[in-house]
Amino acid sequence: MNQDPMGNGYNRQPRRGLGGGGLRLLVVGAMLLYGAYYYFSNRTVDPYTGEQVLIDKTLDAEQESAMGLQAYREILSQERPVDPNSDIARQISGIAARLIDKVDDVERDLAAERGIEARNFAAGFDWTVNVIQSDQANAFALPGGKMAVYTGLVPVAKNQDGMAVVMGHEIAHALMRHGAQRMARGKLEQIGQMAGAAGGMDAGTMQTVMSAYGVTSALPYARGHETQADEVGLMLAAAACFDPQEAVPLWERMAQASGGQGQPEFASTHPSPETRIQQLQALMPKALAFRDKYCGTTGRT
Repeated sequence: MNQDPMGNGYNRQPRRGLGGGGLRLLVVGAMLLYGAYYYFSNRTVDPYTGEQVLIDKTLDAEQESAMGLQAYREILSQERPVDPNSDIARQISGIAARLIDKVDDVERDLAAERGIEARNFAAGFDWTVNVIQSDQANAFALPGGKMAVYTGLVPVAKNQDGMAVVMGHEIAHALMRHGAQRMARGKLEQIGQMAGAAGGMDAGTMQTVMSAYGVTSALPYARGHETQADEVGLMLAAAACFDPQEAVPLWERMAQASGGQGQPEFASTHPSPETRIQQLQALMPKALAFRDKYCGTTGRT
């Protein structure tokens, strides 16, 4: 038998490294481990709902505000704000001021209801509202407190109470950091897609998986944010002494304005008008209690 200089026989089995399949599994496993680490290390309690939510802990209020400001400037560079001294702009600004004035109170009350402490994440927000000339019946509030109301919303809102319900809803999105939650979830989705691709999943299968994920997880998640914003926004409007009962006829008008063109609820990021109205009706006793607490019973209908 031939031997090498060290006296070892050449008939030993060769050492095997990781084959293509083993390396692929290692990469997929590493990605999934990182995804799990990211998920569990970035969980925090939402003071408005008491639920555990996913928000990247490296994203602070200043960074969120900077992103919101950048997006706001881009929108205003493309849209046409009305004169801030016009009657409609003054009315919208007045509604916004009343809602913002109750942010800390509502957060404190809802947090106490869940047995947790308020965080006042929005304490440093620079609240600003513009009215944009457009037929859209829409409004938004960005991280950092930048808001806009489209003039097309005015006839649908009909009165200041209806407008306060919509604006309270949009403010609630910013307060609850729904944008930051979507960003963190989006990062997990990217990790999952990368793991699938590294594992050899073809494009067709990936599309099927993501479609199923959308219907069973992503879309219900988005609808959950809308429901949360409905509740917190309703409490803001009530605490600011607007009539929360206007929320129901408001959403009836919103449904009429859409002309029944909306998608089925299971395929939408928003609850159906019928679901929304039912949920708001269930919240009404709580909203009226908020109004009584901060405004007394004067003017109650």
